Amino acid sequence: MEATQKTRSNAIIQLEKISVFQHHVLILADVSLFIGRGEFVYLIGPTGSGKSSLLKLMYADLPAVDGFAQVAGYDLRKIKQKQVPFLRRKIGIVFQDFQLLTDRTVNENLLFVMRATGWNNKIDIKQRSIEVLDMVGLSDKGNKMPNQLSGGEQQRVAIARALINHPEVILADEPTGNLDPNTSEDILKVLLNISQTGTAVLMATHDYSLFKRFPSRTLQIEDGRLLEKSDSQ
Repeated sequence: MEATQKTRSNAIIQLEKISVFQHHVLILADVSLFIGRGEFVYLIGPTGSGKSSLLKLMYADLPAVDGFAQVAGYDLRKIKQKQVPFLRRKIGIVFQDFQLLTDRTVNENLLFVMRATGWNNKIDIKQRSIEVLDMVGLSDKGNKMPNQLSGGEQQRVAIARALINHPEVILADEPTGNLDPNTSEDILKVLLNISQTGTAVLMATHDYSLFKRFPSRTLQIEDGRLLEKSDSQ
Protein backbone atom coordinates (compact mmCIF):
# COMPACT_ATOMS: atom_id res chain seq x y z
CA MET A 1 0.00 0.00 0.00
CA GLU A 2 2.83 2.39 0.87
CA ALA A 3 4.49 1.78 -2.51
CA THR A 4 1.20 2.43 -4.32
CA GLN A 5 0.70 5.73 -2.48
CA LYS A 6 4.25 6.81 -3.37
CA THR A 7 3.64 5.99 -7.03
CA ARG A 8 0.45 8.00 -7.01
CA SER A 9 2.14 11.02 -5.44
CA ASN A 10 4.82 11.06 -8.16
CA ALA A 11 2.45 10.55 -11.10
CA ILE A 12 1.19 13.18 -13.49
CA ILE A 13 -1.45 10.69 -14.67
CA GLN A 14 -2.46 7.63 -12.64
CA LEU A 15 -5.42 5.48 -13.65
CA GLU A 16 -6.24 2.17 -12.00
CA LYS A 17 -9.01 -0.11 -13.28
CA ILE A 18 -11.08 2.73 -14.76
CA SER A 19 -14.05 2.28 -17.10
CA VAL A 20 -14.71 4.88 -19.81
CA PHE A 21 -18.30 5.49 -20.93
CA GLN A 22 -19.67 7.84 -23.57
CA HIS A 23 -23.45 8.32 -23.79
CA HIS A 24 -23.81 5.37 -21.39
CA VAL A 25 -21.93 3.11 -23.81
CA LEU A 26 -18.83 1.35 -22.48
CA ILE A 27 -15.85 2.42 -24.60
CA LEU A 28 -12.92 1.11 -22.55
CA ALA A 29 -12.77 -1.26 -19.57
CA ASP A 30 -10.24 -1.95 -16.83
CA VAL A 31 -7.90 0.90 -17.87
CA SER A 32 -4.72 1.26 -15.83
CA LEU A 33 -1.76 3.49 -16.67
CA PHE A 34 0.95 5.59 -15.10
CA ILE A 35 2.66 8.56 -16.73
CA GLY A 36 5.41 10.40 -14.89
CA ARG A 37 6.92 13.86 -15.25
CA GLY A 38 8.72 14.43 -18.55
CA GLU A 39 7.59 11.19 -20.18
CA PHE A 40 6.67 11.11 -23.86
CA VAL A 41 4.06 8.42 -24.51
CA TYR A 42 2.20 7.41 -27.66
CA LEU A 43 -1.43 6.32 -27.44
CA ILE A 44 -2.19 4.30 -30.55
CA GLY A 45 -5.14 2.50 -32.04
CA PRO A 46 -7.39 2.76 -35.09
CA THR A 47 -9.91 5.55 -35.54
CA GLY A 48 -12.88 4.97 -33.27
CA SER A 49 -10.99 2.76 -30.82
CA GLY A 50 -11.42 5.13 -27.88
CA LYS A 51 -8.27 7.26 -27.90
CA SER A 52 -10.16 10.57 -27.80
CA SER A 53 -12.55 9.24 -25.16
CA LEU A 54 -9.64 8.35 -22.90
CA LEU A 55 -8.15 11.83 -23.31
CA LYS A 56 -11.54 13.40 -22.59
CA LEU A 57 -11.68 11.48 -19.35
CA MET A 58 -8.28 12.89 -18.40
CA TYR A 59 -9.45 16.49 -18.77
CA ALA A 60 -12.79 15.73 -17.12
CA ASP A 61 -14.97 15.97 -20.20
CA LEU A 62 -16.11 12.38 -19.57
CA PRO A 63 -16.65 10.88 -16.12
CA ALA A 64 -14.21 8.47 -14.52
CA VAL A 65 -16.12 5.33 -13.49
CA ASP A 66 -14.82 2.73 -11.03
CA GLY A 67 -11.25 2.44 -9.78
CA PHE A 68 -8.85 5.32 -9.13
CA ALA A 69 -8.17 8.27 -11.44
CA GLN A 70 -5.80 11.13 -10.72
CA VAL A 71 -4.49 13.72 -13.19
CA ALA A 72 -2.22 16.62 -12.22
CA GLY A 73 -3.13 16.15 -8.58
CA TYR A 74 -6.91 16.05 -9.08
CA ASP A 75 -9.02 13.03 -8.18
CA LEU A 76 -11.27 12.62 -11.22
CA ARG A 77 -13.71 10.43 -9.29
CA LYS A 78 -14.39 13.26 -6.83
CA ILE A 79 -13.71 16.43 -8.83
CA LYS A 80 -16.42 19.10 -8.64
CA GLN A 81 -17.52 21.05 -11.72
CA LYS A 82 -16.12 24.30 -10.31
CA GLN A 83 -12.68 22.63 -10.04
CA VAL A 84 -12.54 21.50 -13.67
CA PRO A 85 -11.19 24.83 -15.06
CA PHE A 86 -8.33 24.65 -12.54
CA LEU A 87 -7.52 21.08 -13.59
CA ARG A 88 -7.45 22.18 -17.22
CA ARG A 89 -4.97 24.94 -16.43
CA LYS A 90 -2.55 22.17 -15.47
CA ILE A 91 -3.21 20.37 -18.76
CA GLY A 92 -2.35 21.59 -22.24
CA ILE A 93 -4.73 20.21 -24.85
CA VAL A 94 -3.87 20.08 -28.56
CA PHE A 95 -6.47 19.02 -31.12
CA GLN A 96 -6.22 17.84 -34.71
CA ASP A 97 -8.05 20.86 -36.12
CA PHE A 98 -6.02 23.62 -34.37
CA GLN A 99 -9.13 25.48 -33.06
CA LEU A 100 -7.57 28.93 -33.49
CA LEU A 101 -9.66 32.10 -33.53
CA THR A 102 -9.45 32.98 -37.21
CA ASP A 103 -10.30 36.68 -36.77
CA ARG A 104 -7.35 37.34 -34.43
CA THR A 105 -3.59 37.37 -34.75
CA VAL A 106 -1.37 34.74 -33.19
CA ASN A 107 -0.62 37.05 -30.25
CA GLU A 108 -4.32 37.79 -29.82
CA ASN A 109 -5.09 34.06 -29.78
CA LEU A 110 -2.62 33.65 -26.94
CA LEU A 111 -3.95 36.73 -25.15
CA PHE A 112 -7.50 35.36 -25.31
CA VAL A 113 -6.46 32.24 -23.39
CA MET A 114 -4.38 34.23 -20.93
CA ARG A 115 -7.25 36.59 -20.09
CA ALA A 116 -9.61 33.64 -19.71
CA THR A 117 -7.26 31.93 -17.25
CA GLY A 118 -6.48 34.90 -15.02
CA TRP A 119 -3.48 36.64 -16.57
CA ASN A 120 -3.70 40.44 -16.17
CA ASN A 121 -0.16 41.82 -15.92
CA LYS A 122 0.77 43.20 -19.36
CA ILE A 123 4.49 42.62 -18.86
CA ASP A 124 3.96 38.99 -17.80
CA ILE A 125 1.56 38.43 -20.72
CA LYS A 126 4.05 39.78 -23.26
CA GLN A 127 6.93 37.81 -21.79
CA ARG A 128 5.03 34.52 -21.71
CA SER A 129 3.80 35.02 -25.30
CA ILE A 130 7.40 35.49 -26.42
CA GLU A 131 8.49 32.40 -24.48
CA VAL A 132 5.88 29.98 -25.82
CA LEU A 133 6.23 31.14 -29.42
CA ASP A 134 9.99 30.73 -29.14
CA MET A 135 9.50 27.21 -27.76
CA VAL A 136 7.62 26.19 -30.93
CA GLY A 137 9.86 28.06 -33.36
CA LEU A 138 7.44 30.89 -34.20
CA SER A 139 9.08 33.87 -32.53
CA ASP A 140 8.53 36.00 -35.65
CA LYS A 141 4.87 35.07 -36.29
CA GLY A 142 3.04 36.82 -33.44
CA ASN A 143 1.40 39.44 -35.65
CA LYS A 144 0.30 37.01 -38.37
CA MET A 145 -3.31 35.94 -38.88
CA PRO A 146 -3.99 32.17 -38.87
CA ASN A 147 -4.80 32.19 -42.58
CA GLN A 148 -1.32 33.57 -43.25
CA LEU A 149 0.25 30.48 -41.69
CA SER A 150 0.75 26.96 -43.00
CA GLY A 151 -1.04 24.06 -41.37
CA GLY A 152 2.10 23.11 -39.49
CA GLU A 153 2.56 26.66 -38.23
CA GLN A 154 -1.06 26.79 -37.07
CA GLN A 155 -0.53 23.59 -35.10
CA ARG A 156 2.60 25.10 -33.56
CA VAL A 157 0.47 28.06 -32.43
CA ALA A 158 -1.98 25.59 -30.91
CA ILE A 159 0.90 23.95 -29.03
CA ALA A 160 2.17 27.36 -27.87
CA ARG A 161 -1.33 28.14 -26.61
CA ALA A 162 -1.37 24.83 -24.71
CA LEU A 163 1.92 25.75 -23.01
CA ILE A 164 0.80 29.11 -21.65
CA ASN A 165 -0.06 28.04 -18.12
CA HIS A 166 3.05 25.87 -17.60
CA PRO A 167 1.07 22.61 -17.83
CA GLU A 168 2.22 19.42 -16.15
CA VAL A 169 1.09 17.38 -19.13
CA ILE A 170 0.20 17.95 -22.78
CA LEU A 171 -2.64 15.81 -24.16
CA ALA A 172 -2.32 15.83 -27.94
CA ASP A 173 -5.26 14.28 -29.81
CA GLU A 174 -4.13 13.34 -33.35
CA PRO A 175 -2.07 16.57 -33.63
CA THR A 176 -0.63 15.52 -37.00
CA GLY A 177 -3.88 14.21 -38.48
CA ASN A 178 -4.31 17.12 -40.91
CA LEU A 179 -0.65 17.48 -41.84
CA ASP A 180 1.65 16.06 -44.49
CA PRO A 181 4.39 13.59 -43.43
CA ASN A 182 7.25 16.10 -43.26
CA THR A 183 5.20 18.60 -41.27
CA SER A 184 3.96 15.81 -39.00
CA GLU A 185 7.55 14.93 -38.21
CA ASP A 186 8.30 18.57 -37.34
CA ILE A 187 5.33 18.73 -34.95
CA LEU A 188 6.38 15.48 -33.32
CA LYS A 189 9.87 16.89 -32.73
CA VAL A 190 8.34 19.96 -31.05
CA LEU A 191 6.37 17.71 -28.69
CA LEU A 192 9.41 15.55 -27.96
CA ASN A 193 11.41 18.68 -27.10
CA ILE A 194 8.63 19.81 -24.76
CA SER A 195 8.76 16.49 -22.89
CA GLN A 196 12.49 16.98 -22.38
CA THR A 197 11.75 20.17 -20.43
CA GLY A 198 9.81 18.15 -17.84
CA THR A 199 6.27 18.42 -19.20
CA ALA A 200 4.78 14.99 -19.85
CA VAL A 201 3.25 14.44 -23.31
CA LEU A 202 0.59 11.87 -24.21
CA MET A 203 0.07 11.85 -27.97
CA ALA A 204 -2.84 9.96 -29.48
CA THR A 205 -2.21 8.95 -33.07
CA HIS A 206 -2.98 6.33 -35.67
CA ASP A 207 0.08 7.36 -37.73
CA TYR A 208 2.18 4.26 -37.20
CA SER A 209 5.05 5.62 -39.29
CA LEU A 210 5.75 8.31 -36.69
CA PHE A 211 6.38 6.08 -33.73
CA LYS A 212 8.40 3.69 -35.86
CA ARG A 213 10.76 6.53 -36.81
CA PHE A 214 10.75 8.07 -33.34
CA PRO A 215 10.26 5.17 -30.91
CA SER A 216 9.05 5.86 -27.38
CA ARG A 217 6.87 4.21 -24.80
CA THR A 218 3.62 3.16 -26.49
CA LEU A 219 0.15 2.37 -25.16
CA GLN A 220 -2.22 0.56 -27.51
CA ILE A 221 -6.01 0.36 -27.44
CA GLU A 222 -7.23 -2.99 -28.72
CA ASP A 223 -10.74 -4.44 -28.39
CA GLY A 224 -11.72 -1.97 -25.67
CA ARG A 225 -8.60 -2.57 -23.58
CA LEU A 226 -5.48 -0.49 -22.99
CA LEU A 227 -2.26 -2.47 -23.39
CA GLU A 228 1.40 -1.61 -22.97
CA LYS A 229 3.05 -2.29 -26.29
CA SER A 230 6.49 -3.87 -25.94
CA ASP A 231 9.42 -2.97 -28.19
CA SER A 232 9.29 -6.43 -29.75
CA GLN A 233 5.68 -6.07 -30.94
